[in-house]
Order: sequence, then C-alpha cells, then structure tokens
Amino acid sequence: MHMMDTPLLLTSFLNRAERFFHSKKIYSRTSPTTIHEFTYQQYVKRTRRLADALTKLGMQQGTKVGTFAWNHHRHLEAYFAVPCAGAVLHMINIRLAPEHIIYVINHAEDEILLIDDNLVPLIAPFVSQLKTVKHVIIMGDSVAVESIPIPNALSYEALLADANEHFTFPDDLDENTPAGMCYTSATTGMPKGVVYTHRSIVLHSLTAGLADSIAICESDVVLPVVPMFHANAWGLPFASVAFGATQVLPGPMFTPQLLLELFEVYKVTLTAGVPTIWLGVLQEQRQKPRDLSSMRLIVCGGSASPIGLVRGFEEELKIPYMTGYGMTETSPLVSLSTYSTQMQDYTANEKMHVRITQGMTMPLIETRVVNENGEVPWDGKTMGELTIRGPWIANEYYQDERTDEAFKDGWLYTGDIAVMTPDGYIKITDRTKDLIKSGGEWISSVELENALMSHPKVFEAAVIAIPHEKWLERPLACVVPKPEYKESISKEELFENLQAQFHKTWIPDDIVFIQEVPKTSVGKFLKAKLREDLKDYRVQV
Repeated sequence: MHMMDTPLLLTSFLNRAERFFHSKKIYSRTSPTTIHEFTYQQYVKRTRRLADALTKLGMQQGTKVGTFAWNHHRHLEAYFAVPCAGAVLHMINIRLAPEHIIYVINHAEDEILLIDDNLVPLIAPFVSQLKTVKHVIIMGDSVAVESIPIPNALSYEALLADANEHFTFPDDLDENTPAGMCYTSATTGMPKGVVYTHRSIVLHSLTAGLADSIAICESDVVLPVVPMFHANAWGLPFASVAFGATQVLPGPMFTPQLLLELFEVYKVTLTAGVPTIWLGVLQEQRQKPRDLSSMRLIVCGGSASPIGLVRGFEEELKIPYMTGYGMTETSPLVSLSTYSTQMQDYTANEKMHVRITQGMTMPLIETRVVNENGEVPWDGKTMGELTIRGPWIANEYYQDERTDEAFKDGWLYTGDIAVMTPDGYIKITDRTKDLIKSGGEWISSVELENALMSHPKVFEAAVIAIPHEKWLERPLACVVPKPEYKESISKEELFENLQAQFHKTWIPDDIVFIQEVPKTSVGKFLKAKLREDLKDYRVQV
C-alpha cells in the first residue's frame, strides 16, 4: 500500500465547510414571508444537534430516516446529519400518489419521518398504515405539535434546542456504507428504490466541480429549483457544501416570479430544474424583466428541452443553458451538453442543436448505445438503448425483483433510446416504451415534439403512437397552444412546419389540441395517460 486508504465520506464535506467556509451563507425560504439566513458555522452546529437528537430517538447505523419536505435549511441539515451518523436518508417524493408514498415508506422501512408542517395534510390521513415508523418529527418555524393530527408528533426545533451542538460523527465508517436513497417516479408499477453510498455521493459531488462539468466553486451562489426529493436535487446540496458555495433554498410553492426575484436579489450564479420550470421562467422574464446578469449557468434535465427554450435563454437573455442527462439510478449526473473546442466553428444554429443533446459523458462514467447488432456507430442516426456504468451508477434496485430487467453484464440498461453523434455526444430520441414503430421504421417522438414546440404559437407538445391497421403504429401529435394563440392556431401551419423538417413517413397522421400535457410527479410528460385518454382515437386509413 503506497497511499493512505482514507474513506470517501460525507463527513469530510461537513468538516471542510465548518473549517474553511464558516462565514459563508445559506438563505432558506420557509414560507411566503420568511427567509432565514445562516452561516455555514451555524448550519453545521444545527446539523450536529439534529444528529444528536435523532440518535437519542434511536437512530443508529443503518436506520432509515425519511424526509417529506421542500428545499430549505432543515432538509439540508438532514442531508448531512443522517448519513454522517451512519444512518440512511430516504428523500420521499411529496408528489407521489398516496398509495406510492405508503409503499415507499414501508418498503424502505423508515423508522423516523421528518415532515414539513405544511405537508402534514398530505401524510396524516394514512400515517396509521406506515408499519415501521416509530417517530414523526414536524419541521416548521412555529410548530404547535398538540394541533398536529398525527399521534405523538415531535417538534424539530424543540428537539434541536435540547440537543448537543458538539455531537461527534463517527470517522470510521466504511465508504460503501449506504448514505441515502430515492425511489423512481414510477410511470408503471410501484416506484423502485435506489441506494447511494458515501463513496458514490462524494465522487459525484467532486465531478460537479470540474470545469467541463458545472464547475461549482466557492464563489457560486447556487439555487436548486430541482426538489431535494428528486435524485438528491441532482447532487447540488452535497457539492455546494463541499465547495463552500452560497446556497439559496427556495422552499415551498414557488412561482416563476418568485424564482426570478430570488435570482435577482441574491445574485444567483447557478441554478437547475426541469424544462417546464424554465418555460415558465422565460415567459415571466419576457413580460417583466429582472436583472439576471449574475447568472452564469442554467442546468436543465429530466426531459428534452425544446430548442426554442434554449434559444430564449442563450440568445435573448445571454445565459448559458446546458442540458444534462441522468436518472435516479445514476445519482444523477451522466453527461452534459458542454461545448468542446472542435465546435468553435459551428454556426449559432449548430451550437443550439448541441445544447439540446444530452451531451458528453462525465469522467469515470462509461456510456454505450447498443442494439441487436452490438454498439452502434457514432453516426447520429443509428438508434439503440443507452447503457451506463460507473462509480455512482446503481447496480441493483433495493430489494426488488425488477433488478434483473435493468442491470445486466455490469451495465445499467436505461430504457432510453439514443444515438451517438460523431462528436460522441449522447442524443436521446425516446423512451423504449414511447418509440413509435411504423412499418418497420422507428420514429422519434422527442424530435417531433421539439420541432412542434419550436413553433411560436405552441406552448407544449407530446407525440404518442396510435394503432394503425396498415403500419401498426402512427404518430399522433397532442399540442397545447400558447394562451394568446388558442383561437388563431391551425393544424395546417403546424403540418407545414413539420413537413419542412421531416420525411413524410414521420409526419403525424393528425394533430389534436389539448388543454395540458399530463405530467409525472417530477414534471416529465406522462404519455401513458395520453395514450389511455386517446386509446379510442383512430385515423382513417
């Protein structure tokens, strides 16, 4: 052994923040009228108090502690207090259906729950069905536990007041100790659990600091719009603590207006969220511009970004807008649509098309696109399934027989259909279940959606397969017009737009106008619901 064998632990991030960044700030919005301000020194003391309080309640190594909460300082305290003590933090998606929430809490065997006071009404009705939960702790600024409709509820702040701010975290944990877990936002069946280790989170966080990644550093002001219950807020809270970045946590029930105000007031430099968020923010910024001159990067993921959205930020607002790719199973960062030097001579239009790819694979991660003939050529045309492996990629689902479907030969089979561009950039063309197979040809619903959403009168568009007697399946476009064009939009102009871009076999057989595209709990288009709603729809042969 020529090198010290020191474990990669989240405790090292916390100790570093306390030591070097003690006066840096965390701003935390907990209600429409309240924004708290903490230094990292105060934050770490509160985090130690939380670990002490939970330990007194029976938390030990391996105990599962569930959070049911928005993005705020208390959630951030749990992000470190629980795993640094050797227990496992289970971030529960508050937008899941009640049956799924009950399932994931029981399946994970959570023993302690930390719940936001304003989310109690969501969980109180079925708290009696939670088989393993021994303690429920209510997080809020002024919690009267006697009025909480959950038996024996405890107050987070009261527990912290009686706890030791000098609590010592163990420093002898194995780096492969489980630190956190999230469940997928199931589109079919029950959600699947993914367990993250200290090692996987530490390596993932360090990657977020690389210059060719999102380059988080001490001078950044980071505002994660992506929820802390969605794939660890894409790792931003962990990385921000590690690098000592200022954090702005937007709390509950935010709007595009509120986000823009926070960006302006706190001079946010880096933010991340799903496309539906950025569509709303762009619209609001056009109507009532704020000073966004501090912003150096918007990271978008979760689903494909329409090219018009990217253009709006990059060309109109002059804010770099990067698409990332990842899943709950991948911690989540796999790739990012950064520009490489060979793209210096690209036209503005070519550069925009790079930005809507899922980008270049991160260091330490391997990606392949495979079909029945093996790995596909990097021609930007040949489709296959994206497979991934690396140190922050899961190798199984938590106690779930569906592991065998997704994990084979040391690779995660993502269920995403992709091509590889000649530059080695991943470009997702569809989910396996959303791909349209027409007369033996594969048609990408994502490319058709992006083209439709680039039309100035279109707000959102989803393309689904409908049965066809001759071709088995054909595309049907479901379009949500922008409110001001509801009366004036026509199918003809949309067809004309598509015909200029695609081969005639790709053109949808019809376009239907709808009120809204149904979405999953994390803002992705729920095409299964659209297919169900339109299952009797038939195009005349």
